[in-house]
Amino acid sequence: MWLKKRSAIPTRPYTGPPWKPLSLMLPSFLQPTSFSPLLANVHSYASELFKESSNLGFLTNSLVVAAVVVGLILWFAGKATKNMTLIPHQAQNFFELVVEFLYGQVEGIVGAKIAPRVFPLLATIFIYILVSNWFGLLPGIGTIGWGESSGAMMSLKEVHDPLLRPPTADLNMTFGLSVSMFLVWLYITIKEVGVWGFLVHTFGPKGGLKGLMGAMVAAVFLFVGVIEVFSIVFRPVTLSFRLFGNILAGENVLHTMSGMGGFIGSVLAPFPFYFMELLVGLLQAIVFTLLSAVYIQLSTTHDDHGHEEDHH
Repeated sequence: MWLKKRSAIPTRPYTGPPWKPLSLMLPSFLQPTSFSPLLANVHSYASELFKESSNLGFLTNSLVVAAVVVGLILWFAGKATKNMTLIPHQAQNFFELVVEFLYGQVEGIVGAKIAPRVFPLLATIFIYILVSNWFGLLPGIGTIGWGESSGAMMSLKEVHDPLLRPPTADLNMTFGLSVSMFLVWLYITIKEVGVWGFLVHTFGPKGGLKGLMGAMVAAVFLFVGVIEVFSIVFRPVTLSFRLFGNILAGENVLHTMSGMGGFIGSVLAPFPFYFMELLVGLLQAIVFTLLSAVYIQLSTTHDDHGHEEDHH
């Protein structure tokens, strides 16, 4: 009796070899392909809002949200720093707490000498990335736009071109942040150690060995320096793709969960993942800023031991 019921379960016809893959032996309602329309439906690129207009062709859904995020940050910073008093009000107290905490972290990595130069950029990038990541989790971001109608008034079965989208889910934005960080890193490094100091720091041998052993060590450090140059060139790429990939993956996870189980499932299923994306958004802001600070610290460190040996 059980065999008859089992054989009555509809399965996909198979005309291949006598052995069947495990996925083809499953019933149709358990086939992995039944979930394929729900996966990777979020575009990996920003959508132009005015495709017909050449003058506004640059305006994308990610750029609109980026402008809103910048406006909110500037508004709150202005509100917190206006009419500052010895006994701070709530906005000023929170703003000072954030600034003092971030400055302490940056100073602990790059040192007291370099911190005043790089703190404005590092703190701005951290706050901007964090707010952008969390702003993308608000209701309506990515779910309001143009797409396939469901038949109900002002309701879509699926949104193909959202009106708003997180800025960090756009590779153009993340790459722009990475390039800006790379240019500041280059400026700070050259100003601190000079061009010759940077070349010696990258390609110069360490250890003070002489003779044949010193020549061998110099050849090894020259090869390591070439590898270091390649890693420096690819830093903007790795920084931008890491941030972009994690935020885009989070969008896909939420999109997939919201399309499962009808109305109740679409509300309850994504709920735990929102907490995960809050953590991911914070971690990605920390990773981007932390790596940028470490890159600056590594390139601006003076070889004090070498100077001491020369002095003696």
